Amino acid sequence: MAKSKLIKANEKIAGKVVGAYKKIEDTLVGGYTKIEDAFVDRYLTKDGESVEEAKARLKRENNASR
Repeated sequence: MAKSKLIKANEKIAGKVVGAYKKIEDTLVGGYTKIEDAFVDRYLTKDGESVEEAKARLKRENNASR
């Protein structure tokens, strides 16, 4: 009986830890994406090109050079 209580407690703790990690990960990735988009918009876009188009162009150019 005591073992099942420990297992349930460990599962509850594991769920909270995974949830907290996921929240931190989403926050960091979102922040990085904002910084990346601002950099691409400011320095790497050509005339009339959107950020998404510039990223796609840069990816094509990078793959072609390999």
